[in-house]
Amino acid sequence: MGKLDGKVALVTGSGRNIGRATALKLAAEGAHIVVNARSNRAEAEEVVREARNLGVEALAVIADLAQKDEVDALGARALSEFGRVDILINNAAIRPHKPFTEVTAQDWEAVRSVVLDAALYLTRAVIPSMVENRYGRILFFTGEGAFVGGNGRAHVSAAKMGLVGLARGLASEFAASNIRVNVVSPGNIDTARANPEWYRGHLPSAAGIPLGRLGRIDEIAATCLFLVSDDGGFITGQTIHVNGGAAYY
Repeated sequence: MGKLDGKVALVTGSGRNIGRATALKLAAEGAHIVVNARSNRAEAEEVVREARNLGVEALAVIADLAQKDEVDALGARALSEFGRVDILINNAAIRPHKPFTEVTAQDWEAVRSVVLDAALYLTRAVIPSMVENRYGRILFFTGEGAFVGGNGRAHVSAAKMGLVGLARGLASEFAASNIRVNVVSPGNIDTARANPEWYRGHLPSAAGIPLGRLGRIDEIAATCLFLVSDDGGFITGQTIHVNGGAAYY
């Protein structure tokens, strides 16, 4: 018996890195998985294959979360395939760096649409099934940049901090329906960077981390499992910092 036997989990941005590790961690505990990637079907299908090898059902849905119609289609496909979504992990994000005085309306919309709008729209799409079944677990992802700030990251930090407010509001509004909502804030994690040019000298570093190393994606996945399982049953509306002891908040 796994901790999530028979539950249905949708994990955005789950073709690689933290999303992939989290999807497979949930699958190992018995959850059926909806894998999402923006465009790389091969990566998504590989995660599906690995999840199925763990004995659960899995589905890959390619969707660009910058496009509301594709966000809506992702939620609809998950619901039509499984009849409900019990666990939603909003992991997908973009993090382009740019000086604030150079940020255009299009730059802000591009970041906000993926980081904040997509999380809101997808949550809105699946939460009625959670209310109906009186069971729901929702996670959002921020990051250290949202709390410590940094040059060229103001627009990303603003969108990420919006998720903290969204989580707190939802946690209060839907607690009576047995829906818990939390935020995971990873510190510097050893991940593959799909767009290293976005980071402009902010590549992951162990400098300033008391534990003296970068975090691992499996440690973030384990935190997600804790929060969506009954082990984290009295935690809602919170931001969990997984950062090796870095003090920046």
